[in-house]
Amino acid sequence: MSVEPKDQAPAARRRFLKKAATGTAAAGALAAPMIATAQTTSLRFQSTWPSKDIFHEYAQDFAKKVNDMAGGRLKIEVLPAGSVVPAFQLLDAVAKGTLDGGHGVVAYHYGKNSALALWGSGPSFGMDPNMLLAWHNYGGGKALLEEIYASLNLDVASYLYGPMPTQPFGWFKKPIAKAADMKGVKFRTVGLAVDMYTDMGAAVNPLPGGEIVPALDRGLIDGAEFNNASSDKLLGFPDVVKNCMLQSFHQSGEQFEILFNKTKLNALPAELKAIVDYAVQAASADMSWKAIERNSKDYEELKKAGVKFYKTPDAILRAQLTAWDKIMAKKGGENAMFKKILDSQRAFAARAGQWQGDYTVDFKMAYNHYFGRKAPAKKA
Repeated sequence: MSVEPKDQAPAARRRFLKKAATGTAAAGALAAPMIATAQTTSLRFQSTWPSKDIFHEYAQDFAKKVNDMAGGRLKIEVLPAGSVVPAFQLLDAVAKGTLDGGHGVVAYHYGKNSALALWGSGPSFGMDPNMLLAWHNYGGGKALLEEIYASLNLDVASYLYGPMPTQPFGWFKKPIAKAADMKGVKFRTVGLAVDMYTDMGAAVNPLPGGEIVPALDRGLIDGAEFNNASSDKLLGFPDVVKNCMLQSFHQSGEQFEILFNKTKLNALPAELKAIVDYAVQAASADMSWKAIERNSKDYEELKKAGVKFYKTPDAILRAQLTAWDKIMAKKGGENAMFKKILDSQRAFAARAGQWQGDYTVDFKMAYNHYFGRKAPAKKA
């Protein structure tokens, strides 16, 4: 019997293993420089919020989602308002590349084009904030916003997210019992809410968030609205004012805006741009859940701190709607884009609003069933 095959088998295995080892080494040699030269793209953002505000926390939450998913290839750093530019100058700073991006609200750009305030200001034809986001993403709103920014030659990419809870009518030194009580009140608000409160007789000063409480404390304004129980508590409203009127149509459908410098965003690889897109959606859901948790707790804390909450009388809410009708007619006649956006919102709201109203059960009925005050038992 020949022993040749037995002798050849180990030799063949040795040749195979040597070749495999050489190939692995070569592959490692090729892979090593790729790992060593992989770079992180760092983007500097600024929010329009003070560092202690929950809104700045929301901005950081979005950045963390991007950073975590990007695995070191993209890193967003978020600075608080005023770190690079004042809050109301964020849009220009991002467009010029002074900042790579930012976090704020569209209403802050009201001075560029009054139509920009329609993403949040006013009753939005009865749409809640999530419905307004649905209009933006699926009903044509996104294309209209891009059209405005393009007409202003602003090199920005905008992502709207984070439907906000309904905002209070305002904090006041004295409760507001009727619409006439607003006459002569020095008041802080922003966007088209400026026009609404002005129509109701207030003298409006559109201060950024960080300046509101100091102005109230010094008597420069008599009342103000900002946004929610958590922000209002953190900004110090209860330290200077003890009356808060809940429920309002001035900003009942607002949401946040994440801005990118468009040139810098477009320079990112497709997979990183996809991470940004999906991080916006994830942050939107997360912000909604966190707002319920934190706002409800802080609402209880504010009551314990002696703040008196009042429901805004229906007569005042109806006065807001009447004022809004006048604003729509005036601004729509002056600004073709304003009317174009209103027409788009109206068409979407007529359909979506009927669907939501017909399908949605009255949750307040169930809440009152379990937590409402029960009538005292009748004596026998």
